[in-house]
Amino acid sequence: MFTGIAEEMGQVEKIKVLPQSARLTVRAQKVLEGTRIGDSIAVNGVCLTVVEQNTAGFTVEIMAETLAQTDLAQLKRSSYVNLERALQLQSRLGGHLVSGHIDGTGLIARIESKGIARVYEITAEPALARHILPRGSVAVDGISLTVIAVGESNFSVSLIPHTWKETTLGKKGVGSRVNLETDLIGKYVERFLLSSQEAGFKTIRSSEAGLNEAGFGAGPGETRPAKDLSLAFLSEHGFL
Repeated sequence: MFTGIAEEMGQVEKIKVLPQSARLTVRAQKVLEGTRIGDSIAVNGVCLTVVEQNTAGFTVEIMAETLAQTDLAQLKRSSYVNLERALQLQSRLGGHLVSGHIDGTGLIARIESKGIARVYEITAEPALARHILPRGSVAVDGISLTVIAVGESNFSVSLIPHTWKETTLGKKGVGSRVNLETDLIGKYVERFLLSSQEAGFKTIRSSEAGLNEAGFGAGPGETRPAKDLSLAFLSEHGFL
């Protein structure tokens, strides 16, 4: 787990993209402290495992699914990346809970200065945007940001000077691709509710005898229930 607070910007020393994988070496300093082979480091928000390490940087391997779902395949030598070591339980949670498992990518559509801040409008697939809430949190290239507005296929975030100076977002312009991870808790809540709802409807479908007893069965020659199947009535009679 991560917090979405980047510890430093690393720089790509080399990247070798193969048909089904990639190998990435990053020059870094701060994130090397206390890091061992097998540990996780978030690179632009993507949780990756350190497979090699020296005093100047570290190397990770990237599988095909990760390359397909993120912007890592677009990295080049000397590209900057946001880096964060995994969260320690005794650390302050300065951002929000970030898993490092990217949901998809978005494109920076607009950048506008507003006072000391810069407002970034980012386009995203509706399936991603629906998990983003105004005043909620979203990780953009691994950076924990507060959402200020959401549309059907876009959202906006505001960056203070420290954020756009100390992360790769300050180096990216309109049209740049970014990794997105939506709120972890919200996704689990939605999954639970959908599963519960589906289970409820399965109970209804399997209780044909009970529905007939309650007067909901189709009569002779009828193709639909004799009464309306309102959720309130079904709940009252124990079908939900």
